[in-house]
Amino acid sequence: MSKDSINRIYLYLKIAAVFAVLYLFLVSIGMIGSAFKGLGRGFAESLFQSQASPFIGLFIGILATGLIQSSSTTTSLVVGMVAAGTFGNDPKLAVAAAVPYIMGANIGTSITNTIVSLGHIVNKEEFKRAFSASVVHDFFNILAVIVIFPLELAFGVISKFAMTLSSILVGGGGGTFTSPIKFITKPTVKWIENLFQQQAVIEPSVLLLIVALGALFFSLRNLTKLIKSLVMFRLQAFFDTHIFKTTIRAVLFGVLITILVQSSSITTSLVIPLAGAGILNLRQIFPYTLGANIGTTITSLLASMVSGTIAPLAVALSHLTFNILGIGLLYPIKAIREIPIRLAEWFSDLATRNKIYPLLYILIVFFLIPLSLISLVR
Repeated sequence: MSKDSINRIYLYLKIAAVFAVLYLFLVSIGMIGSAFKGLGRGFAESLFQSQASPFIGLFIGILATGLIQSSSTTTSLVVGMVAAGTFGNDPKLAVAAAVPYIMGANIGTSITNTIVSLGHIVNKEEFKRAFSASVVHDFFNILAVIVIFPLELAFGVISKFAMTLSSILVGGGGGTFTSPIKFITKPTVKWIENLFQQQAVIEPSVLLLIVALGALFFSLRNLTKLIKSLVMFRLQAFFDTHIFKTTIRAVLFGVLITILVQSSSITTSLVIPLAGAGILNLRQIFPYTLGANIGTTITSLLASMVSGTIAPLAVALSHLTFNILGIGLLYPIKAIREIPIRLAEWFSDLATRNKIYPLLYILIVFFLIPLSLISLVR
């Protein structure tokens, strides 16, 4: 066998290995979501059983989404509350009360890609790139809430616009879309979940989370190595000249991928290994994550249009409106656009010097602060 034939076989094996490890990576993310839902869904749902002030509603949204790892699920819960009259019978007041929960969900959903970045923690440079790429999403969402939340409280900029638009769209019909990623990974996740249910030594959700994190770290480590050895520079040139050449392209790509996979967590997590490998930089990833914010609202929007009533649709539209308004207000102004990037770079420097900071950040921002404030008020 010639040297060229051997090299070709070796290349094909590497490509096959990339797909196999990528599949394991996607399955591990699905397992993490299932584990968190098993551990915290009941508690998360109990958070929504009584009305709260807008400020506390914001933190309920953060905590609930952190627990169940899905802003779409949180939005669906809020839509259900509005439809059931939990927030009262006046649609305008109900939607206004629901908007802070939606804003909180937008912050909480970014926890997954931050967890994914920890898979690079053993390599200082890789971790620095991956962690900054993950937390830029967090910082933008937090900044958007800081700017828009007071405007919503004072003028109802989100809820009033969403109500007006929903009154036009009601009766327009809706639909559903099956994510191809979920289609190919869900059976495996379900099989593993059922396998763990059959043992009684460890709580199944805890065991699922442990195995999921192990699979995540293993897949990330090997995916990064494979990507580096397999046409890294060609891949980098492809991203530079095609997908991430302009901000608009990056945003649209983020929207499209999120609509296809129906999860902004998966969309943003997919680029973390590419950031760790040095193929994508922070400024390329930033607009892509903004597109993911928009794309994640489509699923609940399609579902809510089926109801034929104004208030549930307005809640879903408020999620979309919040994300578009956030991008429209913050991104065009360079000084403001740089804030999440600079914060991400600063925090990633800090995180590489002391690896306890990322863990404390996840624990404090997504769980301890929201839980403490909610507990104090209740």
